[in-house]
Amino acid sequence: MSIFEIIMLICFGAAWPFSIYKSYKSRTNAGKSLLFLYVIFTGYVAGTLHKIIYSFDPVIILYITNGLMVFTDLLLYYRNERLAGT
Repeated sequence: MSIFEIIMLICFGAAWPFSIYKSYKSRTNAGKSLLFLYVIFTGYVAGTLHKIIYSFDPVIILYITNGLMVFTDLLLYYRNERLAGT
């Protein structure tokens, strides 16, 4: 377990609640990139799998939490797209 890995995950994770809130309230995808969301989500899945397979430690909780927040933002992206009628 590395303190630098923990700090990185906390810093990255701090932004997602704001993004989720903005997506939920605005009901639009303005400024969002679906590709970016999938790339980030894939990174968190890979980090989680690494922790499970090679280096299991409590930091996995941060990977899972961040991954769930990105997944939530992905779901909101599709909801907002449906609301926009595109």
